[in-house]
Amino acid sequence: MSSSPSIAPLFDETPPPFIHFHHIGKEDGATPLRKLGMDEAYAVPNFELAEALITRGADSARIAIHSTENQSLGYSQVEAGTPLIPDSPFDFKQSIVIVLPTYNERGNLEALVRAISQYLVADIVVVDDNSPDGTGELADQLSCRYGHVHVLHRPHKEGLGPAYLAGFTWALQRNYSLIIEMDCDFSHAPWDLPRLVHRSHTADLVIGSRYVPGGGTENWNARRRFVSRCGNTYVSLFLGSTIHDWTGGFRCYRRELLARMNLATVRAKGYIFQVELAWRAMQLGADVNELPIRFCDRIEGQSKLGWQSIAEALMEVPHMYLFGLGSR
Repeated sequence: MSSSPSIAPLFDETPPPFIHFHHIGKEDGATPLRKLGMDEAYAVPNFELAEALITRGADSARIAIHSTENQSLGYSQVEAGTPLIPDSPFDFKQSIVIVLPTYNERGNLEALVRAISQYLVADIVVVDDNSPDGTGELADQLSCRYGHVHVLHRPHKEGLGPAYLAGFTWALQRNYSLIIEMDCDFSHAPWDLPRLVHRSHTADLVIGSRYVPGGGTENWNARRRFVSRCGNTYVSLFLGSTIHDWTGGFRCYRRELLARMNLATVRAKGYIFQVELAWRAMQLGADVNELPIRFCDRIEGQSKLGWQSIAEALMEVPHMYLFGLGSR
C-alpha cells in the first residue's frame, strides 16, 4: 500500500556539494566524535551503529546509513552543512502510513510531503480541521498529484487528539502495519523517519524522545523549555519515569497496539493526548522504546500550545493515575 512515487527534488540541476565521509565500523564504536565540517558526514553500515553515534551526540542529519532498506549508496546535500538526502528513499517493504494533522499549515505542507518522500516509502494522510488559510485545498491538490497522499477533511477544529484519532481510525480501516504520527511544521525531522521504522522491528511503540541521551531541543526559548520539562516531570510523578518523553508527538505504532487501545474512549483533546496513548500502551503491556531526536522549533506558523492544553493536562493526568484503563 505504501508506494511513494518519485517526487522531483527541491533543488535544480547544479551539482550538489561534495561530501567527505568518515566511515565508521563496528571496531570504531568507541572512537571519539569529530567536530564535522560543513562538507563532512559519517557513513555507517547499519542502523545500530548510527544509533550508537546519535546517543553519543552525533547529528542524525549528518549520518549516511547504508542498509538493506536503502540499496542506493549515494547521498547528497542541497547546500554544505544541510541534512543528507539519500539517492532513493528507504523501503522497508511494509505498508506504512504517516498521519499529519494540520491547521493553518499551508506554508509547510507541500515541502514536508516532498521531504518525507525523499527519506521513506510510505503513504501520507493529511487530517485537516478546515484551515482558514487553505491548507485543506492544498492537501487536495497534492492528493491529486501524488497517489500516496490522502486527505481527511474535518468540519472544524476540535483539538490535536481528535484529529489524530480520525487519522488512526482511517488507517486501521486499511491494511497498514505501521502508523506514524508527526507534526506538519518540520519540528520532527523527516530524515529520522527511517530510524523510527527500523526501531519498530523490536517495539510496539517507538517514541522520538528529547529527553534520552542524544536527544534535545533546538531554537526553544526559556519559557518553552520550562513548560516542556515541567510537563514531563508532572506526568512522571503520577505515571512513573519508565517513559522519559511522555508528551513527545513523533511516534510509530504497530497496528496491533492501536487496535487494542479502544480509541473511541480516549478522553484527551489537546497535547495530553500523547500522554494518554502512551499510558494506555503501558497499561496494555506494550514494548515501548524511546529513540533520541532533536526537536526543532517550527519553521513557519505559530505554536498551538496554549493554556487550555496545560489545564487539561493538570486534570487528566491524575485521572489516568487513579483510574487507569478501568474508566475508559
